[in-house]
Amino acid sequence: MSVKAKKHLGQHFLTDESIAEKIADSISLEGYSKVLEIGPGMGVLTKYLLEKPTETFVIEIDTESVEYLGLNYPKLDGKIISKDFLKYNLNEVFNEEPFAIIGNFPYNISTQIVFKTLEMRNQIPEFAGMFQKEVAQRICEKKGSKIYGILSVLTQAFYEAEYLFTVPPDVFDPPPKVDSGVLRLKRKENFSLPCDEKLFFRVVKTAFQQRRKTLRNSLKTFDFSDSLKEDSIFDLRPEQLSVEQFIELTQKIAADGV
Repeated sequence: MSVKAKKHLGQHFLTDESIAEKIADSISLEGYSKVLEIGPGMGVLTKYLLEKPTETFVIEIDTESVEYLGLNYPKLDGKIISKDFLKYNLNEVFNEEPFAIIGNFPYNISTQIVFKTLEMRNQIPEFAGMFQKEVAQRICEKKGSKIYGILSVLTQAFYEAEYLFTVPPDVFDPPPKVDSGVLRLKRKENFSLPCDEKLFFRVVKTAFQQRRKTLRNSLKTFDFSDSLKEDSIFDLRPEQLSVEQFIELTQKIAADGV
């Protein structure tokens, strides 16, 4: 039996063993004893994870893939979660314990996977996976670039992001129309922000919604005091601010009584 890739699930099965092994080797296995692979398909990456001294779990929404994995990977017995990663409460399996996330992610939900990881950052010290190349680059990008945005700032506030390597379309079945990129996120030692986190998220998202405008214009809805509006940070556009400057901006807005 083999599994047919389903377009509505964004499935592109990796067929290159050496790339699968390289992705599996990209995680350090430090600070956790469990790994969760998202969207394993027919297990090309899974088989390399199962060789590691960690406990590997997989989460897969495609019932055909679940059946295939159950038949072909006896080591996964009791560790196949047949659920939607975005909707499932992972603590039913992990009970607040730390775990790493890895996968060849379906492109249509890859940014949502990152946002859910950020929500669960207390439990996820490491994350590695394959995205559409431009999404992987955006997550890892530094300030000053046109592709630096919400995803870059929010991810890098809590994780060190590193772009590892590019993967061409011809190693997938079916081949996607774009290149893919593999990245690794390692959680920062201090991953709690020295500012109100909800306000930080709101400031970053609001600023980038009108990224061509200066912060004075894009953040108008916050209704600042006149004295704060005079601060030179508001002359900048959002892509000119580092993560640290966004934290500083959030602190100033909080002190202003917003």
